[in-house]
Amino acid sequence: ATVWQAGLGASYEVDLFQRVANGVRAAEADAQASEATMRSVRLALQADVAQAYYQVRTLDAVVDLLGRTLSLREQTLGLIEKRRKAGDVSELDLARAQADRATTRAELQAAQGERRRAEQALALLLGKTPSAFSLAAQPLPADVAVPQVPAGLPSALLERRPDVAAAQARMMSANARVGQARSALFPALVLTAQGGQASTELSDLFAMSARSWLVSAVLNLPIIDGGRNRAAITRSEAALDESVADYRQSVLQAFGDVEGQLSGLSSTREQAGSVDEALGAARRSADLADKRYRAGEDSYLTLIDAQRSLLSAERQAVQLRGAWVGQTVALVRALGGGW
Repeated sequence: ATVWQAGLGASYEVDLFQRVANGVRAAEADAQASEATMRSVRLALQADVAQAYYQVRTLDAVVDLLGRTLSLREQTLGLIEKRRKAGDVSELDLARAQADRATTRAELQAAQGERRRAEQALALLLGKTPSAFSLAAQPLPADVAVPQVPAGLPSALLERRPDVAAAQARMMSANARVGQARSALFPALVLTAQGGQASTELSDLFAMSARSWLVSAVLNLPIIDGGRNRAAITRSEAALDESVADYRQSVLQAFGDVEGQLSGLSSTREQAGSVDEALGAARRSADLADKRYRAGEDSYLTLIDAQRSLLSAERQAVQLRGAWVGQTVALVRALGGGW
């Protein structure tokens, strides 16, 4: 026989033992974990861009320093050539000056190449092709403004770190799934309602006499499952233990990152004082050596040794400024983006 039917049906599960509620909580926690992971990736990208940018600016300062040093070497070479023609100095001083100028030029060319590579790395982080990206030179200033992280920040601040938040959300999801697995051991009550029309003749399908309805309540109780539900509980509890361990590892990693960056900044501050002292002494030494050489009281070897010491101190000061800024960016990242 052929039976024609038209109708609607609906069913509702009475959440007696929080099986559905736990599933909803687990799904919400999974969504929070995904969002926190996205924020973690974004924070990492922002920090990488900032560090790459300051690396370029630090190399700009190095290139500027070596450019000024090369100009000084050329001036010194010109002076020595004049004194050589006058017979005041030997050819040895001239050869040393030429070698020193060539060495400085090579260092400048190497720094320029490193600067181009750093600029290309920044372009890739910005999602641009290196050939279409150009950043004008702007040396990192000596008085670059670096934010000072206040002392005594609360450890609860680390909860803002996206990776810690993601680990916490995954732990909450795993905990909810344990409850969902345990609820499978208990009965499930499903209420069902159906209503519509049913007839053996299509022409009588919508007649009043063809109305039909059905209401049912089904209680489903797992009696024989071959140990499947118990195994699901064991698996979900093991997943919870794993998520708890991951959360603890994330928290420890966060503390380690902050402590490491704070230690690095403290060491950099101490180095800054020593480098400033060495830089002042090197400048005085180079100035005195230049005056004594021009007066014929010292050899060119003494002058070039003082100038090399000055260049080394100035280059160390520039690199220290870059390291200070880079470590501050890393500390901001370790604190979750700020404080």
